[in-house]
Amino acid sequence: MATGRLYGGRAGEERQADRRAQLIEAGLDLLGAADGEATLSVRGVCKRAGLASRYFYESFADRDELTGAVYDHVVQRIAESTLAAVTAAPADDDRAIVRACVENIVREIDEDPRLGRMLFSVSQANTQLAKRRLDSTRMFAGLVTAQAENIYAITPSPRLDLAAHYVVGGLAQALTAWLDGTVPLSHDDVVEECTELLLTMSSQLRRDSAT
Repeated sequence: MATGRLYGGRAGEERQADRRAQLIEAGLDLLGAADGEATLSVRGVCKRAGLASRYFYESFADRDELTGAVYDHVVQRIAESTLAAVTAAPADDDRAIVRACVENIVREIDEDPRLGRMLFSVSQANTQLAKRRLDSTRMFAGLVTAQAENIYAITPSPRLDLAAHYVVGGLAQALTAWLDGTVPLSHDDVVEECTELLLTMSSQLRRDSAT
C-alpha cells in the first residue's frame, strides 16, 4: 500500500524530510556564521533556505524548535564521526586512539567552521543553546568516561567524572581559541599538541587509579 502521494517518483514524506534538512542547513548558516546571529527568525531562515514559510511549520513549531534541531544536528554529526574514528583506530595503541579523536574533531571544525561556532561560541549568547551546550558537554564527558573505563580499565569514580568534564571543557576552549585565530597554529600542530595534553592527563588518571 502506498504511504504517500508520489511527485516525480518521490513520496511526500521524503520531500518533507528534504525541506527539513534545508531549514536546518539554513539555520546552521545563520547561527554558525563568523558574524552569526544570536537567534533565528522564521522569515530569515526561510529566505536563506529558499522556502515559503508554510514549509517551515510542517517541520517545526517555532524558531526555538529549529534552533534546537540545528544544535542537535551538529552534536550528532561530530559525536558519530568521532566515535567512528576512535573505533577504527588500533585498539592496543593509546596514542592512536586519542589522536584519532582529536584529529576528527579538528578536521570537522576546520572543514566547516560553522560547527565549531555552534558548539563553542553561539551558545553563549542564546539561553536555549546555553542549556543545550551544557547537556552536550555532559554527553561528551560521558563518552570520555566510557572510553577511559574501556581502554584504560580505570575504575569509575567522581575523580574520573571531573577529569572527563575538564577534558571536554579544556579541549572546547582550546579549539575556540584556534578557530577564532587567538592561537595561530597549523591544523597539524593543534592536533599534536592537544593529543599530547590529553595523553598526559590519561597517564595521570591511570596512576591515580592504581593507587
